[in-house]
Amino acid sequence: MLDTYTTTRLPRPTVKKASPAIAADGLPTQLPRWKRMWKNERFMHYNRLIALVAFLNAIVLGFGITQWQWWTEGGIALEALSNLVVGNITMAIIIRQQYVVNFLFWIATRAPVSWPLAIRHQLGKVYHFGGIHVGGSVVGTVWYAIFVGSVTYHLVKGLPGTSLSITIITYVLLALLIFICVMALPKNRAQHHDRFEHTHRFGGWSALILFWVQTALFANLNRGDATFAYALFTSFGFWMLVMVTISIALPWLRLKKVPVTIETPSDHVALAKFDYGVTPFAGSATALSRNPLMEWHSFANVPSPGEEGYRLTISRAGDWTGQFVDEAPSHVWVKGIPTAGVANIEVLFKRVIYVATGSGIGPCLPHLLANDVPSRLVWSTRDARKTYGDELVDEILEVQPDAVIWNTNEKGRPDLMQLAYDAYKEFDAEAIICISNKKLTWQVVYGMESRGIPAYGAIWDS
Repeated sequence: MLDTYTTTRLPRPTVKKASPAIAADGLPTQLPRWKRMWKNERFMHYNRLIALVAFLNAIVLGFGITQWQWWTEGGIALEALSNLVVGNITMAIIIRQQYVVNFLFWIATRAPVSWPLAIRHQLGKVYHFGGIHVGGSVVGTVWYAIFVGSVTYHLVKGLPGTSLSITIITYVLLALLIFICVMALPKNRAQHHDRFEHTHRFGGWSALILFWVQTALFANLNRGDATFAYALFTSFGFWMLVMVTISIALPWLRLKKVPVTIETPSDHVALAKFDYGVTPFAGSATALSRNPLMEWHSFANVPSPGEEGYRLTISRAGDWTGQFVDEAPSHVWVKGIPTAGVANIEVLFKRVIYVATGSGIGPCLPHLLANDVPSRLVWSTRDARKTYGDELVDEILEVQPDAVIWNTNEKGRPDLMQLAYDAYKEFDAEAIICISNKKLTWQVVYGMESRGIPAYGAIWDS
């Protein structure tokens, strides 16, 4: 796998696009209803992947009932059900492993800009891979509920393959999996993020331990004349759990406490500088913590071309970030490796527009500084110089002299869609990348996509 990757591209030729019909509001007319329906949030690629996982599992269920005879009067295929559980859960966990995430982005961005825009447009949706995580987790939990019911049936009927201890563990584990899923619902995650994070971390670790115990008991009970070691090492569940355990452990094996230098140009933002031997690739993110067992927050890395280390732009957006700005700690914890973010898909396009609000400039800045792809910045923020400092603003203007920097203190909130489209049209770009809050990001992404313009933005699924 790759810790970092670099991309070499030939100079981007000018893009020639047909001029779309313009509606009265100054934006292109929307696609026909049947086309723009697929741009709606409910049908975005993230949800399509969830549906795909569910669909494939439904096919397996159909074969299990009709062809493979998993449920008969003589008993139920407990091993097959168990394999489906660990298979789905493993897929859900592995797809979020940092090395896997970087690999997915690397594969998706191999397409040359000479390929048709329609193909590159779809490849740019690679960051929706979280749909596989959600699909695998939910479907795996459903399969586990079926497994628990089947184990209970075997126990009550006196059929082989289970025991009272295994049955008790399955019920405890099912309750834990359901609790994790409930806390991960978007509304709960947004309103109780700390509880969601703690549930995922400590609940996930507890579930992993229980899966190991269950797998060992199940292998021992059903080993027949074989040794326990042979039965365990030849089981599908054992090797899936090995993969999951390694995947979960890897980031923690790279846990370290590192020094940080912090500048606070205003009481709204902290500019954190790191130099501990790691220079991440542009567009990656690093997770920070002041208490590694309790709370982690990811921020976009801002490496400067030709310089060691990197910076983070941390804006006051809650208790943790507020304390970080106010207290300016001398050391913080980091773990894992720099991980690719949504803006890495820029290399799929000849020219792009970056739309940012406030501290959303952070994820855009490394790409603007690297200048690997011709780009134009649209940045809406409170007085940029007072909030982020002259040095940062001058650095942006040096590489983006034509940037649109909208001062909301003087002009109020802009029509971000109109600004984005105007820049897109003037710059003759192929795509728009928006880094803002959830509401504005989706407004811009859907607003552009529903008009046939490739647009991308974070989806807040972690």
